[in-house]
Amino acid sequence: MSEAGGGRGCGSSVPQRAPWSLVAATAAFCLVSATSVWTAGAAPMSREERQKLGNQVLEMFDHAYGNYMEHAYPADELMPLTCRGRVRGQEPSRGDVDDALGKFSLTLIDSLDTLVVLNKTKEFEDAVRKVLRDVNLDNDVVVSVFETNIRVLGGLLGGHSLAIMLKEKGEYMQWYNDELLQMAKQLGYKLLPAFNTTSGLPYPRINLKFGIRKPEARTGTETDTCTACAGTLILEFAALSRFTGATIFEEYARKALDFLWEKRQRSSNLVGVTINIHTGDWVRKDSGVGAGIDSYYEYLLKAYVLLGDDSFLERFNTHYDAIMRYISQPPLLLDVHIHKPMLNARTWMDALLAFFPGLQVLKGDIRPAIETHEMLYQVIKKHNFLPEAFTTDFRVHWAQHPLRPEFAESTYFLYKATGDPYYLEVGKTLIENLNKYARVPCGFAAMKDVRTGSHEDRMDSFFLAEMFKYLYLLFADKEDIIFDIEDYIFTTEAHLLPLWLSTTNQSISKKNTTSDYTELDDSNFDWTCPNTQILFPNDPLYAQSIREPLKNVVDKSCPRGIIRVEESFRSGAKPPLRARDFMATNPEHLEILKKMGVSLIHLKDGRVQLVQHAIQAASSIDAEDGLRFMQEMIELSSQQQKEQQLPPRAVQIVSHPFFGRVVLTAGPAQFGLDLSKHKETRGFVASSKPYNGCSELTNPEAVMGKIALIQRGQCMFAEKARNIQNAGAIGGIVIDDNEGSSSDTAPLFQMAGDGKETDDIKIPMLFLFSKEGSIILDAIREYEEVEVLLSDKAKDRDPDMESEEQPSSENNSQDQSAEQITPSSQEVDLVDQESPEESSLNSEPESSSPADTDNAASVSASEQNSNPMENHETTSLDGECTDLDNQLQEQSETEEDSNPNVSWGKKVQPIDSILADWNEDIEAFEMMEKDEL
Repeated sequence: MSEAGGGRGCGSSVPQRAPWSLVAATAAFCLVSATSVWTAGAAPMSREERQKLGNQVLEMFDHAYGNYMEHAYPADELMPLTCRGRVRGQEPSRGDVDDALGKFSLTLIDSLDTLVVLNKTKEFEDAVRKVLRDVNLDNDVVVSVFETNIRVLGGLLGGHSLAIMLKEKGEYMQWYNDELLQMAKQLGYKLLPAFNTTSGLPYPRINLKFGIRKPEARTGTETDTCTACAGTLILEFAALSRFTGATIFEEYARKALDFLWEKRQRSSNLVGVTINIHTGDWVRKDSGVGAGIDSYYEYLLKAYVLLGDDSFLERFNTHYDAIMRYISQPPLLLDVHIHKPMLNARTWMDALLAFFPGLQVLKGDIRPAIETHEMLYQVIKKHNFLPEAFTTDFRVHWAQHPLRPEFAESTYFLYKATGDPYYLEVGKTLIENLNKYARVPCGFAAMKDVRTGSHEDRMDSFFLAEMFKYLYLLFADKEDIIFDIEDYIFTTEAHLLPLWLSTTNQSISKKNTTSDYTELDDSNFDWTCPNTQILFPNDPLYAQSIREPLKNVVDKSCPRGIIRVEESFRSGAKPPLRARDFMATNPEHLEILKKMGVSLIHLKDGRVQLVQHAIQAASSIDAEDGLRFMQEMIELSSQQQKEQQLPPRAVQIVSHPFFGRVVLTAGPAQFGLDLSKHKETRGFVASSKPYNGCSELTNPEAVMGKIALIQRGQCMFAEKARNIQNAGAIGGIVIDDNEGSSSDTAPLFQMAGDGKETDDIKIPMLFLFSKEGSIILDAIREYEEVEVLLSDKAKDRDPDMESEEQPSSENNSQDQSAEQITPSSQEVDLVDQESPEESSLNSEPESSSPADTDNAASVSASEQNSNPMENHETTSLDGECTDLDNQLQEQSETEEDSNPNVSWGKKVQPIDSILADWNEDIEAFEMMEKDEL
């Protein structure tokens, strides 16, 4: 094993200085070869099959990259459903998601070093020439400092690293003269004004042309940033300093890291999610390893690997000890409060934490890495992809999946650490699912809803930068790669930086400031390569024995509650009242609320409103318990509302050239055939005449035996259904008449009846917004005959039915934007009773607008009391599962995501009228629900 700056062998004792190379290549410290160690229980995969899968990954990359270059370049990203580029300002805004786009051909830059890893050196040389010729970094556009750093600056540096490697080999890039590095330096200087704060933490956004604060910059007024946003700069900025000799970049990145370390919560050694860049106060005081913090931890460890500075390792180990003490609840990783780390801050996990098993491999802590990875894999096997968020009992919390690569990353790390062929099978499953459910004629489309299989018009640049890199390396042998991958370290965007930078231009002072802040437990610091005898006990079934208890964790799990606090009260002290257990009619509960400073107000309309005043609490501890109770009640109300909403339906285009690869999100009807209880309906589509379907059809022969397309408006939905049914249609799709509407920006709803008996309607009816409907209409214009499948969930595609793919035609559809899930109400109101007309299932008559759907969130106290939160997490103090296990096994997937025990009120009041004394913390809690993952 060769290393920059010195060598060390695997053993029980080694010198403590230079960084490790195989660690950098994403294996654990000093690991044995992946081909020499494997655990029994999974049959070895033959070289021929691994080569076949590797070639399949190459073909998939060609499909994604080729369609981007053909249909989108020089735009930042490809819109794979409409086969066109996404250009900032030309598409409807998706909020913070668009801050990654800077009109700098993002996908091309992000893919540069992937081309070399996949042995596409000629394509790499052509891509570099395009970047140098076409990319402009001086655009008047506001971008995310974090995203621009990891994707663009990291992409340019990764491209430069491999360009000089290829040039040294003497065949390719002989003309190259550090042009990518000069672009990276130019971009680095454009990002530096963001650090003009008293704390040294950067502003979250910057204008590439005008910088910060100037009127024309349109940015610089922000006060908060996420911990990962400020703490994920050191690798790229230090590499830029080491490559160019300009020390300012590394100095600024180190200062930001130093400030975050200083502001950690001293008693727990945890950091929050969001911090004020001017004062250093924590804005969001919850802490985890997922969105908002994830890569901060990653960069502390990798900064030690790349730069050899002991303080980074000491800080990482201090944080890691806190993570394993408080956040890790094997196999789960649950957010906690930094001041009260024994209290969980969430009842769900986000998909970004899937990187953590890979980081644990880098740390050398294999067992918990195997456990968490296996839990995530079981969730994937249930839903085909990892949902953006899922609850502790493994139900979908946020249903999107933007083709994130973190799970593939951890799979590769674990295979390199163990050599277990089980992880090759996991990678094979990922490949199959991507081809089966995400592949579309013009690339790969993100999943809008993993439950239905519907798509989103989105293919993020990280998909090409990371996913294909990790999957290819998983199946590749060393001789399949044209350079030694162990000479490089992966950034969080999987860009490659050479380890020899550790000994180049070392002008930064390496004063160890860590010990100034905390007493360090040296036993926690691994200064040596872990011995493989420790990582892999003599038992060849070691990894399998860890995975085996988790095989059924998703389908047969006792829903996890916040158990450690409750366990701590087994000695006699009474646990605090949980929102899920609260009953408004229980005098003991009312007394507990009073002690916590929470009072009940009975409103004239029958609702009961909860209000907390901290000064009325019996003690500061009771006040904190009251805040936690109010936060739980808000989250409970929000979660119940999401669960109560009827799951969407799917319209799947199954004819050539789509073959089921395009799935559109559709709203159901309160009448007609229920697709969740009956077999799906399949047929060709035909437009009705008149198009609004409000009178007897004049073209019954055209819709006979087909699925009729009708436009919304001018009459009731049920009337349209009767008219097309009388004409012989086997189903109907109502397309919104509001041009440009999309399920990404408007809530789905149920099409209501007309107030009359609707049992006569026997055909299924679904509703599509204009954006989704136009995809079908455009397909008809292009291919004439279009066949679709109406179902409650997208069906598996039959590869035998697929012929040679043809890219669908470009059209004028607007792009689908990232679904943003926000809390629908900011009050905590309890309702005694509601009439059936006030059901939480959003429904609309034909005359209403989708934008008018009611989203008020109020918990029904009477129903909650009779059956207190049966579908939420419940943990008995004796640790045994209740009969909820049987309920979960008997429920269908649709039933798992609904909760009939909750109904919602109609009135909405501002949160400040309820929690005036806790504005800062409550706002932080609300931001938790609004995370852009």
